[in-house]
Amino acid sequence: MPLRVGTRASQLAKAQAVKVCTLLEELGVETEMVFISTAGDEQTGVPLHEIGGQGVFVRALDDALEQNKIDLAVHSMKDIPAERPSGLVTSAILARDSPCDYIVTDLKLDEITTLGTSSTRRTAQCRRNLPWADIRPLRGNVNTRLSKLQIGEYDAIMLAKAGLERLSMTLDGFQLDPHVHVPSPNQGTIAVVSRTDPDITGIVSQIDDYGTRMDTMLERRVMEMIGGGCFTPLGIYCKDRMMIAEVLSLEGDRHFRLERMVSDIDDAGRFGMEVREKAGDLISEAYERLGITHG
Repeated sequence: MPLRVGTRASQLAKAQAVKVCTLLEELGVETEMVFISTAGDEQTGVPLHEIGGQGVFVRALDDALEQNKIDLAVHSMKDIPAERPSGLVTSAILARDSPCDYIVTDLKLDEITTLGTSSTRRTAQCRRNLPWADIRPLRGNVNTRLSKLQIGEYDAIMLAKAGLERLSMTLDGFQLDPHVHVPSPNQGTIAVVSRTDPDITGIVSQIDDYGTRMDTMLERRVMEMIGGGCFTPLGIYCKDRMMIAEVLSLEGDRHFRLERMVSDIDDAGRFGMEVREKAGDLISEAYERLGITHG
């Protein structure tokens, strides 16, 4: 029986699933793709924080795994919430692609007047680093966003560089330095989730990348300890255990940043606690202003 690989039906999600299937088939493992619709795909006109955050892209695939409709689920790892259902495990993390944000535009940076993104982090960072630009909400898949750019609704839009690479798109614009525009935790990483079935995890673990797993798990530990979720303007990036975390106000006019080497998961936890303690006012303020209960 082929392994049933669950994915959202967007072009980018399919490209990510194809990458996983290709790696497995190179090991002699037969696969088939199963498409699952999620609330995040169905409600593209609503800001993510109003429908439950990035986790809305994950829940339907978690349900399909638990109901044995699929054997694997492929995700952009940054979409996976910190709290996970028991019985499910991240059985493989692929080698990381670019973690960088990318501004798609045919203008110079200082000529941009309207920039589209619905990420609170990207919005805050752009308000700080590109203060002359009007940052406007923009959701939808990559092609939807690009079409709105092409018809002139925006001068520029912001996307993850990894997504463009996976779609084999080469577009005019600017790759942003991840040390300045600190990315979302786990940005640029594909994760494969499965049930805790050793027959499946034993196969899928063969495509796991140890270095990426270490960096992304350290990032996730920091994220868990900070507790800001996708609602807070929060960037976390680790490369070879060098960790950067940045929490911003919604306007980007205030921020706290911490940067140092972390040795292991426990040390990453201490790093995250320090950020939480020193940036707690910014986190609470973001929750209050967005109308979200802060647990």
